[in-house]
Amino acid sequence: MTLKRKKVLAIAGATGYIGRWFMDRFKDYYHIIGLSRKEVVENPLKEIEWRQVELYSISSTTEALQGVDYAIYLVHSMNATTRLNQGSFEDTDLLLADNFARAATANAVEQIIYLGGILPKGEPEEEWSLHLKSRLEVEKTLSTGSAALTALRASIIVGPGGSSFDMIKNLVKKLPVMVCPKWTESNTQPISLRDTLTIIDSCLGNEAVYDKAIEIGNPEVMSYKEMLIRTSKVMGKKRWIFSVPFFSPGLSKLWVGYFGESPSQLVSPLVESLKHTMTVSQELSYKQKNISYQSYDEAVKIALQSKEEPVLPKFRSLKTQKNTVRSIQRMANLRGRSAFWAANRYKVWLPTFFKSIIKAKEDEKK
Repeated sequence: MTLKRKKVLAIAGATGYIGRWFMDRFKDYYHIIGLSRKEVVENPLKEIEWRQVELYSISSTTEALQGVDYAIYLVHSMNATTRLNQGSFEDTDLLLADNFARAATANAVEQIIYLGGILPKGEPEEEWSLHLKSRLEVEKTLSTGSAALTALRASIIVGPGGSSFDMIKNLVKKLPVMVCPKWTESNTQPISLRDTLTIIDSCLGNEAVYDKAIEIGNPEVMSYKEMLIRTSKVMGKKRWIFSVPFFSPGLSKLWVGYFGESPSQLVSPLVESLKHTMTVSQELSYKQKNISYQSYDEAVKIALQSKEEPVLPKFRSLKTQKNTVRSIQRMANLRGRSAFWAANRYKVWLPTFFKSIIKAKEDEKK
């Protein structure tokens, strides 16, 4: 009798919120490879293999995906880990997704699962926030390779250690009175961490969801204001929460960032997205498996009661590694020129424009 080989699953963004909980729950079901920029110096969980990868590098990413059957892509660069980074989060996300799609194709990866966000309904794309436009662009980019893409679009995922829920929790904890701007009246469908992990697992290797976008959320629709009210009740906090009829994104970023104890790089794009109604459409709703969804209150209780998070390896600090500047710029290609043409024009333009300070010589042998 031969044992069935475990499918090899690589997780980009493995040290993040969803990645670490997925590994903790499913480490015995897959051969999981955690991908990280940092070098592992001590791995307490031998069931999980770790590979160091630089997603900015196509060669490093290609090497990291060798022998992989499926991949989960959980990379969001709103809060960049690199200190010397010149470029917007949406341009960075585009580059990383393109590298990943190309590397997956080079290794014949069968499927990529991307966890993004629910998109607005009934609003033209040009009115979306940069955050939501970027999520859709990453989704489209990951689908350009040979690997089948399953795009899971979720609202706030409620669980221990989740940055979006932590903002809500900290606001309730610190503010006895909350004057909520207009965006808190927008409707959404938060989903528990448990149900999110179950859905991801059910989609892995499931050909019925290949090359599909699926929106996931608890069937219960609620506003962000209601989430604050219900969270305060679960926490046993008496809070006075009311709305005012204006949006004020600047003020919202200040109070959510300060009282929600979250970095501005994360808060700013999220707040701009909250003005949209983001509910699950019937056509794109998840139908692959019957799930007894956790209620919002149940998910909040679990998030508040969990004291320990999954164990991660000990990593070598990035401060001990060489730090270089990354500059990522996007330019419109109005004439439809190829990348080869642009590269050749650049080597002519650079020494011409900066002829007084730069001397360039082409080595035709390389």
